[in-house]
Amino acid sequence: MNQRIDLRSDTVTHPLPEMREAMYRAEVGDDVFEEDPTVNRLQEIAAGRMGKEAGLFVPSGTMGNLIAALVHCQRGEEAIIGDLSHTFLFEVGGISALGGVFPHTLPNQPDGTLRLEDIRAAIRPENVHFPKTRLLILENTHNRCGGAPLSREYTRQAGELAHAHGLAFHIDGARIFNAAAAEGCSPAELAEPADTITFCLSKALCAPVGSVLCGSRETIARARRIRKQLGGGMRQAGILAAAGIVALELMPPRLVEDHRRAAELAGGLAAIPGIFLPKGMPRSNMVFPELSPEVPLSARQVETALSERGILIGRVSERGFRLVTHAWISDADVAAVISAFREVLARS
Repeated sequence: MNQRIDLRSDTVTHPLPEMREAMYRAEVGDDVFEEDPTVNRLQEIAAGRMGKEAGLFVPSGTMGNLIAALVHCQRGEEAIIGDLSHTFLFEVGGISALGGVFPHTLPNQPDGTLRLEDIRAAIRPENVHFPKTRLLILENTHNRCGGAPLSREYTRQAGELAHAHGLAFHIDGARIFNAAAAEGCSPAELAEPADTITFCLSKALCAPVGSVLCGSRETIARARRIRKQLGGGMRQAGILAAAGIVALELMPPRLVEDHRRAAELAGGLAAIPGIFLPKGMPRSNMVFPELSPEVPLSARQVETALSERGILIGRVSERGFRLVTHAWISDADVAAVISAFREVLARS
């Protein structure tokens, strides 16, 4: 077993040696003046991968999603969003606090989608009493729905519905490369219906910092001004962007290995008495096991017992966990985690 096996998130990944070398050798300039050649190259590559005209390097996916909302909505206008979405749950209410954008939440289905009929019903008619509905936000893969990938067909239908009613369409594609690997398609196919998409370099792709917001040239020009307004101008950011380029070149083809290990981890855990998988077998790199009612231990107690054995996991409820596979998790690690869970529950 490694000294520590960290399954809390794929954000804990460390940069590859190739990334560190690229960072060391990166050619840089002042990116606020659009003069950093490495950032410019990253943005061009990222936009191409998403099938969009332009890209904008930002410090985080949270900032990318916030910028997208500010580009598409004015203060007092409304965004339709899932009640289990990352933007609604885990981004500190930024679209409201900083953008004055009103979130109209709809229930996420178990597969991460919003029902098309729910979206249609949520679009407000013109009325002086109502905020204007301006934006639809979807998440792919969907974190709190088990890492579920949204399909090309569903995303196309959602985009057509949004555009038919004059709404912009943004995808929080933090793990869009995982979705593409799960769906057996390119990220551009999943992003095609969207006006904007944000994806993270610092999760399963292993870069140390950063996300990219992609869209039309006009949209990204407006987004650049908002990034500056939010304090996101990073000057000689090519040192970071260099790692992002390596991430896009090397990491997407190997994501299927993370998915395979997640499936093996889920299967091993599900075979342990006292553990079940309410979200089913994983379709990407996230596993959500829960403790059966007869288990006397709490999730916190199990988390602590595993930590004492050098295994870090995420606790998401009083009885439930999230385990995320990534490039730094090996087959041996998966076997060790299953064994440790079995040992902890056997002693309960």
